[in-house]
Amino acid sequence: MPAAKTPQQQFTVATVNVNGIRAAVRRGMGAWLAERDPDVLCLQEVRAPDEVLGALLDEALGDGWHIAHCEPTDAGTKGRAGVAVATRLPAGEQRSALHPRFDGAGRWVELDVETPAGTVTVVSVYVHTGEAGTEKQDDKTAFLDAVTARLEQLRRSGNHALVCGDYNVAHRNEDIRNWKGNLKKAGFLPEERAYYDRWFAAGWVDVVRSLHPGVEGPYSWWSWRGQAFDRDTGWRIDLHVATGELAARATGAVVDRAPSYAERFSDHAPVVVTYGA
Repeated sequence: MPAAKTPQQQFTVATVNVNGIRAAVRRGMGAWLAERDPDVLCLQEVRAPDEVLGALLDEALGDGWHIAHCEPTDAGTKGRAGVAVATRLPAGEQRSALHPRFDGAGRWVELDVETPAGTVTVVSVYVHTGEAGTEKQDDKTAFLDAVTARLEQLRRSGNHALVCGDYNVAHRNEDIRNWKGNLKKAGFLPEERAYYDRWFAAGWVDVVRSLHPGVEGPYSWWSWRGQAFDRDTGWRIDLHVATGELAARATGAVVDRAPSYAERFSDHAPVVVTYGA
């Protein structure tokens, strides 16, 4: 059971790729959500319309949620993507425009949230999986370029910002168990990993890594196939990327890994960070 929260002093943000919100709820996501009770929830691969997402959150936690949800409208992504930021904290403006090329892709949504640390622009992002040497990888690169441009705008604003989600890229060797076998595969290509280097050099912070330096993982994704989960052959690709001042307020980070394969509600596990006021 999570420790009791003091809303005036701290707030929790959870991010998870649900791999379809309806399927995740059928597999037991509601029990996790009710127990964890995050102040802010970032979701990827929602794969459901607004009314379904709202009803599921209301059923698990009661009403009063403010939801910023970007549904995919492109034929190529409809039914496969969708991102959302949900909170019961006071919320302001929401935005989903990242780049004209990705309008309708359902991969980026922002919501200004009033937290104990002040206003935080919270983003839920779902980066393409990609496939080395194909047009899918070209799309991924173009999307990462658009994210880089938006991160620079957010950083220059001087406000707190937190970009949570499934980045589909592992940064360092310690972020992937079988790194040697994936050096030429999408998700661990040098040109993909270089984006993190640019972001962090500009002042953004990988919050979970800052709180868990020098350790393997903690992983957040394991294939459904074989014994990847049981053997902890995972990837750390679900991140909290924060502006420096907000990252410095982080007091704890955990991956809510399911106790067993049978109890997983997604192939991703929620990544939860507590931030101080």
